[in-house]
Order: sequence, then structure tokens, then C-alpha cells
Amino acid sequence: MNRFDNMETFIRVVEVGSVSGAADRLGVAKSAVSRRLKELEEYLGVELFHRTTRKMNLTDTGRTFYHQSVRILEDLLEAELATSQAHGNLKGTLKVALPLSFGLTHLGPAINAFLKAHPQIEFDLDFSDREIDLMQEGFDLAIRIANLPDSSLIARRLAPIKAVICASPDYLERMGTPQTLNELSLSAHQCLVYNLIKDFETWHAHDVNNKLITAKIRPYLKASNGEFLRDAAVQGLGIIFMPTFIVYKEIENGTLVPLMTHYKQPQLDAYAIYPQTRHLSQRVRAFVDFLVKRFEGTPYWDSCLQKST
Repeated sequence: MNRFDNMETFIRVVEVGSVSGAADRLGVAKSAVSRRLKELEEYLGVELFHRTTRKMNLTDTGRTFYHQSVRILEDLLEAELATSQAHGNLKGTLKVALPLSFGLTHLGPAINAFLKAHPQIEFDLDFSDREIDLMQEGFDLAIRIANLPDSSLIARRLAPIKAVICASPDYLERMGTPQTLNELSLSAHQCLVYNLIKDFETWHAHDVNNKLITAKIRPYLKASNGEFLRDAAVQGLGIIFMPTFIVYKEIENGTLVPLMTHYKQPQLDAYAIYPQTRHLSQRVRAFVDFLVKRFEGTPYWDSCLQKST
């Protein structure tokens, strides 16, 4: 039994969705594909598929084995390239999970630049704010904005992520300009809230003495997307507490005005994270190094805070 041939056959069946399709892709007979799958399942001692007359669905074990198999074969290809005349050329797939707004606005251009420098890399990108399991879902790495808890993951810091309270000039003219967080708790101010974080109805900041100030606000509008909330604030619908990477252009052009700048706002960081249980492939290492270099220093989206003070 050739384990690598059987593993590649298994991957093709999953990708194509059928034995016949995989046979066409591999240029072999259907019977050869069926035999390889049977050999693989017998060798592993598990069922990789739920088989019906119409389709083949992966078992939970099969899904995990698929992600691991893809990695193994890609790493084998990378090892071969490293010892061939193509040494130094990055090749293979990078499966990356990205936060939606930060990913589209700031990581998208970075990925495009990386692809121009390494045209044989193929990206598989998941733009989402959901929590993902890197190992279970087969990701090479993820970009996360957080205070990272202790975990089995390795993290490299990419950039600081600052937040700012702001509103439109029209809103402030109608409703007045709050000077403290407490005013948001006690007044009729309309707060627009990102609801994918814990305790989203409480806003935090530190005063000039570094004392933590909290305000329990009453959300006027809740949403799971920061750009939607930003646009609502520009239209005068209320006050937002958003990362600068979402609102920096609006602050620069004056359609949003920073508030309570005497407070020190909480700061998170953007990280590239990956499992420590797996060696870091050349393509992952190169991509993370590229991001660290690209975002080093003061982020360009924080220049709006310097201009507004």
C-alpha cells in the first residue's frame, strides 16, 4: 500500500465529491480509487465517509484526517521544492482566518502585495469575526484582535489596535457633546454598539490618574459589523466606540469627531497566531514575517488621533 497515493486519492474524493470525479482528476479507474479508499480505511481502522447511494459525506474523523492530510502533502511538496532547483520559491496553499473589517480594509492590500511577490502561493481566506478552531478546521494561521488568553497557540504581534469614542458634528449639534463616560449612562445619548464582544453594554476607559472608568450604556442600535455602525454614526444616529482602523478616514475628513480624548482608551493588539503542535512551514513563516514588517511602527490609521488632539 502506498500511503501517500492513498492519501492524495482521499483528498481528491473529498474535493470533487465523488469517486468517479476523483478518478477523472487523477487519471485512474474508478475501481482504483475505491480500492485506495478501502485500503486507507482498513489501515487507519476507521470510517472516513458516510456512504449513501447518492453522495459521500465525511465523518468527523474523516474531516479531521482530511485537513491533516492536506497539510502533510503540502509540506512534502514544500520539502521537495526546498531541495530542488526551485529552492527559495514559495509554493502551496495558505489557509488563513481573518477578522472581517480589519481583514478587508487592511490585510487585503497586504495579501495582494504578498501574492505579487510570491505568485505560486494560493490563499484560502475566511473573512469572519467568528471564533474558529485552527486545528479542527485546518487553518495554517489566523489573524486575531484580542487580549490573548493563555493557550496552546503561538502568537506574533502585528500592530496595536486603539479605540476611539466619536460622533458626527450633526449629532453633537443636536444632542450636545458629552465630556465624560458617566454622561452616557445618565443622559439620553444614543449609543451604537458592536455586539459580538462580551459585556457590550459597558464601555471602559482610564482617566488621567489611570483609574478605570466604566459606563453602563443603553444601546440605541446594536449590530455585528463595525462598518455598519460607523456609517450609522456618520448619518448622525449616535455615538460609537470603535477601533481607529474602522473610523480613521471619517475622523480625518471631519464626518466623525473624537470625544473625551482626555481618557486613555483600552488597547488590544492584532496577532498572527498558529498552532505550536505543528512546525512552521516556510510559506507561513514568510507570510507572518511579511505582515510584521508591513505593520511595524505606528499604524497609519492612528495618525487621525494625533491630528485631532
